Amino acid sequence: MHGFDSGLSRLMHTELHWLDVAERVQYKLGVLMYRCQHNPAPLYLTDHCTPVSDTVFHQRLRSASSHQVSVPRYRLSTYGRRAFSVAGSTVWNSLPEDMRAAECSVDSCRQTLKTFLFSQY
Repeated sequence: MHGFDSGLSRLMHTELHWLDVAERVQYKLGVLMYRCQHNPAPLYLTDHCTPVSDTVFHQRLRSASSHQVSVPRYRLSTYGRRAFSVAGSTVWNSLPEDMRAAECSVDSCRQTLKTFLFSQY
């Protein structure tokens, strides 16, 4: 948000419980990644979500036991980091370990993810 609309930003957060656009994108990516990891999700999305523990060369890393997803390398500086396989994995790996490992319902995941994103303000 810009400096001139801090009152609007405060209203959006405290009164309406809305996330800013960047946090809303993180929220959507986090929920999609949760579905790819724990619930049935479309195959075209789950194909891009490879747990670190399933990668042969990374099985002995600490990240393999912390429910992280491997982030693929990308070449294009304009669109590469915005691809679901890169952006979704990056958001998923930035979440606390207890949120990544939690076996809860989708609604509970949404609640804790939104609470986590609000706590970053």
